[in-house]
Amino acid sequence: MDTKNVYKIFLIQTMKTVISLGGSLISLDNLDYIRNVAELIEKASQDFDLYVVVGGGKLARQYIKAARHFCNDERYLDKLGILATRLNAFLLASFFKKDIPETIEEAAKQETPVIMGGTTPGHSTDAVAAMLAKHINAYRLIIATDVDGIYDKDPKKHVDAKKYDEISIEKLKEMMGKEWSRAGESVVIDAIACKIIGKAKIKTFVLNGKNLQQLENAIYGKQFNGTVIVTK
Repeated sequence: MDTKNVYKIFLIQTMKTVISLGGSLISLDNLDYIRNVAELIEKASQDFDLYVVVGGGKLARQYIKAARHFCNDERYLDKLGILATRLNAFLLASFFKKDIPETIEEAAKQETPVIMGGTTPGHSTDAVAAMLAKHINAYRLIIATDVDGIYDKDPKKHVDAKKYDEISIEKLKEMMGKEWSRAGESVVIDAIACKIIGKAKIKTFVLNGKNLQQLENAIYGKQFNGTVIVTK
């Protein structure tokens, strides 16, 4: 067998990559982005086993906000949000004409690229992505959001917010708190995901998924603009 092919097979088998694709990036108003990110996933899947967990974003928040008029059960509302994540995941998966798994165990058995949404109430899709990365022993986890990384405060509200090029998992845990707050909450990375990343020592990058070149760079191990979470 050709040496290059042997090396390629080695990469695919050992460098499993999980991407948490924020729901803020998936919108019916931006089908071009969905096509472009799907094409990137298709391209990168020739070199890596890719698993993509899609968030609920605006769709989830709209339904949860409406349902709060009738219900204050956070677990029930979270189930509604999970359905929104699965709708977004199905939309992206339609490019590949694939069904989406509903559990981490199903995802681990499916042929890559795998596209999925949320699983069970009580945590975000970032946490699902972290759980999946741990379960399949992924080489890295990439959290693609709508800001350029992790900041000391919300860059959407504070013009003087400073981005961390690198941050320890301990400091990140302090910033994010200890518990999942409530359904529909929008944060760069939630407390449960932080806990899993730290305990499993998952190599994790946070970047702006709107910039597909940066996402591609991170997938291929090249330099990218974002934040590296240090777990050692």
